[in-house]
Amino acid sequence: MTDEGSEPVGTGVEADADATAGDSDAADDPDGADSDAADDPDGAADTVVPIDDLELDRFYDAVEAEGRPVVTASEVARRLGTTQASAAAALDDLVDDGTVDRVSVETDPVVYFPTEWRELAARERIVVFPDRRELVVDQPRQYTRAQLSQFAHLVDSTGDRERSVADGETTSRGYKYEIRPEDVWQAPFDDVEELLSVMRSVLPRRSPSLEEWVRSQWGRANRFRLVTHDDGYVVLEAASESLMGNVARQNLDEDELVAPISETESWVREGAEAAIKRTLYEAGYPVVDDRDLDAGDPVDVDLTTHLRDYQEDWIDRFEEQRSGVLVGPSGSGKTVTAIGILAAIGGETLTLVPSRELAGQWRAELLEHTTLDAGQIGEYHGGEKEIKPVTIATYRTAGMDRHRALFDSRGWGLVIYDEVHHIPAEIYRRSADLQTKHRLGLSATPVREDDREAEIFTLIGPPIGTDWSRLFEAGYVQEPEVRIRYLPWDDEIARNEWANAEGRDRHRVAAENPAKIEETRRLLDAHPDASALVFVDWLDQGEKLADALEAPFVSGEMPHHRRDRVFDSFREGDLDTIVVSRVGDEGIDLPNAGVAIVASGLGGSRRQGAQRAGRTMRPAGGSRVYVLATRGTSEEEFAQRQMRHLAEKGIRVIESNVDDGASGE
Repeated sequence: MTDEGSEPVGTGVEADADATAGDSDAADDPDGADSDAADDPDGAADTVVPIDDLELDRFYDAVEAEGRPVVTASEVARRLGTTQASAAAALDDLVDDGTVDRVSVETDPVVYFPTEWRELAARERIVVFPDRRELVVDQPRQYTRAQLSQFAHLVDSTGDRERSVADGETTSRGYKYEIRPEDVWQAPFDDVEELLSVMRSVLPRRSPSLEEWVRSQWGRANRFRLVTHDDGYVVLEAASESLMGNVARQNLDEDELVAPISETESWVREGAEAAIKRTLYEAGYPVVDDRDLDAGDPVDVDLTTHLRDYQEDWIDRFEEQRSGVLVGPSGSGKTVTAIGILAAIGGETLTLVPSRELAGQWRAELLEHTTLDAGQIGEYHGGEKEIKPVTIATYRTAGMDRHRALFDSRGWGLVIYDEVHHIPAEIYRRSADLQTKHRLGLSATPVREDDREAEIFTLIGPPIGTDWSRLFEAGYVQEPEVRIRYLPWDDEIARNEWANAEGRDRHRVAAENPAKIEETRRLLDAHPDASALVFVDWLDQGEKLADALEAPFVSGEMPHHRRDRVFDSFREGDLDTIVVSRVGDEGIDLPNAGVAIVASGLGGSRRQGAQRAGRTMRPAGGSRVYVLATRGTSEEEFAQRQMRHLAEKGIRVIESNVDDGASGE
C-alpha cells in the first residue's frame, strides 16, 4: 500500500504502485499468467486458479485494488490469481450479462469497467491526487468550478466530449485542475483556515497531506516582509535567521540590500523594492508589503456615483491591503470602483493605460463620476503632455527615460494600472517600479499566454474580486452562455487550400473557412432581436463577413470619428450588427451586445476570449457567446483554450458539431 500522498482521493480505493502491469507482462509467462501474482502483497492470490464464473463483486475487488477506473484482463488475472485467458473468458461472460462493459483503447488491447459507471459519468465526480496536487473533475457544477477557481489553476477543460442523442450537442466533461504554490499565495482569504474550509466544502474528503502542503505554502507567503523604519528607510524582515542568511542574502546583492541591521533584518536600497519582490518570489517566498506607502499630495475629490455593495467591499479590501488587482468580470464596474478608491485615498493619482483612446475614456469617466473639474485632470502621451493632480498617461510614455524623472518627482498617492496584464512585458514593467505608492491594477483577465501572470500580483498586489459567481447570482452581471461550434469545410477547394498551406497561412485558411459566413447568418437569424458583435482576427475575413451581413466593419483602418458614429448608432439601436477586428479587444469603448460571435481568434488567447465574451455580460437580458472553429484543425484547440479562463470562473462552455445544413441553434 502506498502512503496517502500517492492515493487518488475520491475513488475510495487504494492505489497500487505496481498497477501499471499490462498485457505485455503476461506474454513473458509460459503459463499465460502474470508471473508477479504470487508475490503481490496487495491482494493477488498465492496460487494460480482457473475460474469459470467471475462474480461481479470479485470484479469490483479487482478494480478497487488496481486503483483505476478501467482494468485489463491481465490485471484482473493478477488480482484474482488466475490465468489471463481464464480472466478474459470470465470477463466476456459478464459483458454478455450486461454488468460489465469493454472498449478497445490505444494503450491496451481491451479494458473493462462496470456498466453502471456510464450512468455515474453524468454526475459530478472529483478525484484528487494529493502527491501531484491535481484534481480531475467530471461534470462539475457551477458552484464547484467557482470555488475551485479561488485556489486552483484550470489546466485543461476539454476532456471527452459526449454526444447527446436528443439534440446532437456535445459538452466538455473533463476538467483538470492543478494547485500551484502561487495559487495558495494569491488565494483571496484572510487566513489559511478560511482557505482550507473552502477546499473541504468542494473536495470529496479531507487529505491531510494536501492540507499540510497548503499550510506550508501559506506560511512561505508570510516569511518575508517589507516595512518602513522609524527613520523613513525600508527594511526587509525575515521570519528567521536562516531565511535571511540562506535565502535573502544568498539571492540579493548590494544593489538591493545596503547592509544588515540584525540577523533577521536588512536595510533595503531605495528603489529596489520591485527587484526584491521579483527575486524572492522566484525563490518561492512572496514578500508581504507592509510599508507606509505615500499618501501623495492631497486632492479635493468626492465620488458622485452610488456604488454597489460588492464595489464597496472591493474598496474596503483595497484600503486594508493598500495594493491589489481588481479582477471582476466585464460589466462589474471596475473603473467606477477604481475611481472610488481614488476618492478614498484622496491623493494625487497617476493612471496608466495602454492607449491614447483609453486615456480619453478615463478622463470622461472621472468627470462623470467625481467632483473633479477639467482643470484638475491631465493627459500625458504622444498627442498631449500635461501633468495635473490626476494624470492619465500611456505605459509607453511613462516608461521612457526622458519622461521618467517628471513622473518620479510628482507626489503620487495612487498609481492605477489599467489593463494590468501588460505589466510583465518589458516595455511596461518599468512603471511597476513606482513601488512606494498605493498600487491598483484593473483587468477582467489577468492571464498571459507566457504564464507570467503571477508577476502581476507580485509587482502590483493580490487579486480582489475573484468570486464571479456571487455577481452572477446577485444579477449584477449576466453570466454568458458560451457555445463552441465546430464547422465542416465549406467545400473541397477550401479544404485543399488548407491542406497545402503551412504554418501561419494554415491557421489563417482555417480561420477564414467560408462556412463561417453562413453559420454567422444562421446564428443572427436565431436571435433577431439581439444586438450582435462579430469578432474577426483577419481583415479579409472581416470585409467578407461585413459584405455578406450588410454590416459595418470596424478595424484599425477606420477613422476614429467614423468609428465613434458607428458605435453610437449601435448603442442607440439604429444598427443591430457590427463586425469588429482585433482593434476591439481592448483600448476602445466598444459597446456591449446581446450576442457575440467569434469568427476567428488570436491563436487561443484566453484573455482575448474572455474580453470578447465580456461584451455580453450585461446586468439584464440574454447573453450568448458563439465561438466558431473549423473541425479537424488547430482552431479546435484554439477555441477550447480561448474559453478556458471563463470555464475556470464557473461559466459553462458547451461544445457541438455543426453538420451540413444544420440550424444555427
